[in-house]
Amino acid sequence: MDEDFNRDQQGTAGLPESTVSGAAHEIAVALLTGGGDKPYAFGLATELISKGAALDLIGNDDLDCLEFHGNPGVHFLNLRGDQRPDVGFVTKTLRVLTYYAKLIRYAATAEPRIFHILWNNRFQSFDRTLLMLYYKLLGKTIVLTVHNVNAGKRDSTDTLFNRLTLRVQYRLADHFFVHTEQMKNELVREFGLQGARVSVIPFGINNAVPNTGLTSGEARQRLGLPDAERTILFFGNIAPYKGLEYLITAFQHIWGRGGDYRLIIAGWPKNCERYWSTIGEAIREDVQRGRILLRADYIPDDETEVYFKAADVLVLPYRHIYQSGVLFLGYSFGLPVLAADVGSLKDEIVEGETGFVFRPEDPIDLARAIETYFASDLYKDLSTRRHEIRDYATKQHSWDVVGQMTMSLYAGLLRIPYPGELSNRDASRASLDVKAPS
Repeated sequence: MDEDFNRDQQGTAGLPESTVSGAAHEIAVALLTGGGDKPYAFGLATELISKGAALDLIGNDDLDCLEFHGNPGVHFLNLRGDQRPDVGFVTKTLRVLTYYAKLIRYAATAEPRIFHILWNNRFQSFDRTLLMLYYKLLGKTIVLTVHNVNAGKRDSTDTLFNRLTLRVQYRLADHFFVHTEQMKNELVREFGLQGARVSVIPFGINNAVPNTGLTSGEARQRLGLPDAERTILFFGNIAPYKGLEYLITAFQHIWGRGGDYRLIIAGWPKNCERYWSTIGEAIREDVQRGRILLRADYIPDDETEVYFKAADVLVLPYRHIYQSGVLFLGYSFGLPVLAADVGSLKDEIVEGETGFVFRPEDPIDLARAIETYFASDLYKDLSTRRHEIRDYATKQHSWDVVGQMTMSLYAGLLRIPYPGELSNRDASRASLDVKAPS
């Protein structure tokens, strides 16, 4: 363990209040979102600001919120602008090139020493290699949140070049945040990283998508769903690794055996035309007959709660994943989850209390899990259980804990004290033996 960092952590409690406050404000960070998952970027950014970080937040129109304006703790830089997909090739190319030009110019004069990358940008190979080298030449300390150790492996598109560029980025970064021990072990095993450079930090619960006083009954009325119908939700970007075909087969199986079931598919088919064409053919009759409610589109934040409050259960039939933001989005609305036993999903399910687990790529076992759920007390008492699920998720995945861990690790990398106090459990999860780069 780094001795200087140890002394910093141990000595904080005895510092005068003015010194402690100053230490927090010495933590200046550039948070590079890459235009990725808004709920995660919003949750982390707002928590870091509340804990005294001086933040340069690099974002786009989607992340441009009132919370980031008029706040002295954050400098919001909308370098990406409009990211709508329904524009021509030339427009897309120009806005990507313009963004990179702005990003490179920003980095050359940026004051924060820490560059925390939440997601890479459009050109992965460039971001992983030349852009990382550029940041290092500027003397930046690079923290990388790894949401997927190797997305190419997950999507069955892995190549030697993909692994090579990943290896370069992982070698150049100074410290890593992952969401599960399994991800940490894979980083260490497959890319030869030292365990001390990888910290396990929980996935924060959604606090960006609006959660109003809309009731479940009102949500069902908006979607035209009868109150008595047993409603199953699939939500989020649609891609082959998410295994939607297994849910469709399971749904058709249980529907054929009787019962008032409805499946909602709400999500955008993302770069998978052939896969989506096959799915569309499989569900055509069910959509026409009203058994499946389909919205194959990007769901805006202000419409998201309608789907989660109208549903009785969320299903994650994934074939491969490390961790799922959709799971925590469901929990934030108190919705039980049925999840395939892949990655670390099983670790987030309390059987019979927050949901059930089934075998991956097995529609028969998924059908069993659906029927088990609708026969359970969890479903029968859903109106009261929703509150319990929200409380459970908030305690397990509090942004306060995530922010404390993150700020402590920033301080360790900068070799300065940080006043935040972590419990022994949280300190262990944060791997506080972080090595400060030379």
